Amino acid sequence: MTGNEPDPSQPEQPANQALRARVPDHVADGCFSTGAIVMTGPSEFIVDFLQTIGRPHRIARRIVIPHNVMPQFIDALEKNIDLYRNRFGDPPKPNQPPQDPNARRPSPQEIYDDLKLPDEVLSGTYANGVMIGHGANEFGLDFLTSFFPQSAVSARVFLSAGQVPRLLDSLKGAVNQLSQRRQEPPQGQSHSYDPNQDFKPQEPPPSEDADGDDEDSGADNGNGPV
Repeated sequence: MTGNEPDPSQPEQPANQALRARVPDHVADGCFSTGAIVMTGPSEFIVDFLQTIGRPHRIARRIVIPHNVMPQFIDALEKNIDLYRNRFGDPPKPNQPPQDPNARRPSPQEIYDDLKLPDEVLSGTYANGVMIGHGANEFGLDFLTSFFPQSAVSARVFLSAGQVPRLLDSLKGAVNQLSQRRQEPPQGQSHSYDPNQDFKPQEPPPSEDADGDDEDSGADNGNGPV
């Protein structure tokens, strides 16, 4: 056995498993998203990727990510944004419609009443890892299940480059909110899910389209088995 050959007696590292993840046919095409809503559950984060071009607005993919995996997702996203900036400059900022500072913010229920949530999306898709790639105009997110004996891509989502910093802010906000709430309940009490508090939408839900892109770059892995 040479120094470049893997030792079959040693378990494969998570990063290597992710790079060799199988992409099922029904996942390979992926879906395009114009924004996301992040919610916090008792043991997982829910990331609802939206399509808000045309009516009805809909949830295209719902990703279920364990609490302990989300910081890895955030770290991978930050690294890819840095790589993007080094190559292409700052991601373009989406145009924002004028906002009325006195307008009432819709409740989570009101927002979801305006979104189509297909039955096949309702329970979500589990992921305990992520691989991220980017080109000049968009980012690609491959959500993974890293289970023995074969890692697989459970969902593939594309976002325009300008939406990614907003997604990162929403993810960080949800993690920070969870950290604060874990410190608040008195000893012996636990925090149950409250949709009015554990809800981090991108404000407002974006509706712009994205340009096509024929460039790609290396993926950055932020995954690990739970």
